[in-house]
Amino acid sequence: MMSDIEVARSVTMKPISEVASRLGIPDEALNNYGKHIAKVDNAYLATLADKPKGKLVLVTAITPTPAGEGKTTTTVGLGDALNRIGKRAAICLREPSLGPCFGVKGGAAGGGWAQVVPMEAINLHFTGDFHAITSAHNLLAAMIDNHIYWGNDLGIDTRRVAWRRAIDMNDRSLRQITSSLGGVSNGFAREDGFDITVASEVMAVFCLAKDYTDLEARLAKIVVAETRDRKPVTAGDIGAAPAMTVLLKDALAPNLVQTLEGNPAFVHGGPFANIAHGCNSVSATQAALRLADVVVTEAGFGADLGAEKFFDIKCRKAGLEPDAAVIVATIRALKMHGGIGKADLSKENVAAVEEGFANLARHIENVAKFGVPSVVCINKFVTDTDAEIETVIRLCKEQAGVDAVLCTHWADGSKGTEELARKVEAILDAPRATPFTTLYPDDMPLLKKVETIAKELYRASAVSADAKVRKQLADYEAAGFGHVPVCIAKTQSSFSADPNAKNAPTGHVLPIREVRLSAGAEFVIVICGDIMTMPGLPKVPSALHIRLDANGEIEGLS
Repeated sequence: MMSDIEVARSVTMKPISEVASRLGIPDEALNNYGKHIAKVDNAYLATLADKPKGKLVLVTAITPTPAGEGKTTTTVGLGDALNRIGKRAAICLREPSLGPCFGVKGGAAGGGWAQVVPMEAINLHFTGDFHAITSAHNLLAAMIDNHIYWGNDLGIDTRRVAWRRAIDMNDRSLRQITSSLGGVSNGFAREDGFDITVASEVMAVFCLAKDYTDLEARLAKIVVAETRDRKPVTAGDIGAAPAMTVLLKDALAPNLVQTLEGNPAFVHGGPFANIAHGCNSVSATQAALRLADVVVTEAGFGADLGAEKFFDIKCRKAGLEPDAAVIVATIRALKMHGGIGKADLSKENVAAVEEGFANLARHIENVAKFGVPSVVCINKFVTDTDAEIETVIRLCKEQAGVDAVLCTHWADGSKGTEELARKVEAILDAPRATPFTTLYPDDMPLLKKVETIAKELYRASAVSADAKVRKQLADYEAAGFGHVPVCIAKTQSSFSADPNAKNAPTGHVLPIREVRLSAGAEFVIVICGDIMTMPGLPKVPSALHIRLDANGEIEGLS
């Protein structure tokens, strides 16, 4: 059996101009990064603004487990299968972060015969977008400290500098640091820290910005500190937004690559869904919708995180109305939610599948609350038995009222997802039964928005927030930010804030530890439980297995 990287290398990629031509993109609109990667010029994309939009399909999943789900793989397989049945389809994915690539999760280019390529480039430096975002973030940090050093005309209270630094790597030692040590010439010593780049507000702004003007305006609104009398200081006050925009100029153009079957794929932006909003860029999605009949995109982790933020943040801000959703599940993951340990997942256990189905059922219910029709993809593993598969298909129909389709795209490419594509096609062609809706209105108070998500989607009984958090939320509302959505940062491993609470817990309390205003991205981050905005490496990181062989080929990247 070939590894993912061996499969990717076995395929002859098409010139990127040929891939672009399938969407009608002319050569002059491409800025090529070698033979197989290109950025699509934003000036060209602006000319498409009046074209009708295609249909939008979201791929989401059940609550993740160590057994794996395969959301990105399914996105690729479905996009290929839609092209296979005659649709002009494109996919939209997030760019992988170096943190998980060298940590525990691995790459994010799909797997088996459902991948985007060139996978090594996509998983590593790609077109440099993340480096540009990191540089823009840290330019702002440097300009804040420089302003303080040269007289602090804005009166920034150095105890209330909220803007941390960023790096696209898991490094727990940087979570909390003391900066500017070493004497008078190095500035004023203060507490500081790093977030991973995918949690940066610059990443969120980058993914939500419509164009250069919008990008600079959003960057200027980022709140970086407070004065001694608690007045906000913004990146615009510091004067950093124009230079930050310059650093992001080339990055803002969407990246075009291809699937193993030569179909177009936009891979652009990459906020995590457990600590950020978990969706690819608005610019890439809007471009794809103007160029393709059907666009398949994914949002990180389960429907309680990525899908909720896709609907409540991205769709709200970009005016998108998704037409269908695919919820990915595996027999292995359902058995884990049903109480089976990883070592026993290869053994048939229909009872555990039935027990774990509660998790899938809740995700189906949650997606329906947004008015989006869905179909379940059972991503097949070789150890799945007919009885287990038939149980999921039956329960989906009898208890949740949706179809479930067995898919083998990892092994068979688009052929293994053709039935799913036809189910999605049927949903797209049918009259819309319910309109798309967000979970809460703009004018709902911030804490009430958190409570709505916690009770409606997580099935929590309450939200706990101490007086400091409640005052901070009240201050945000008083400052004019009460209308913005909330972005919940919590563990991806459970509906609750406890990663060990598997399946479908109810009656738990969602503990708010901290809140942060992302004024440029226009949402409030609500940090719950023990979730960290700077992950650490595991005991045995993937980096220990990644190397060059004697021929200069990369080994160990998946």
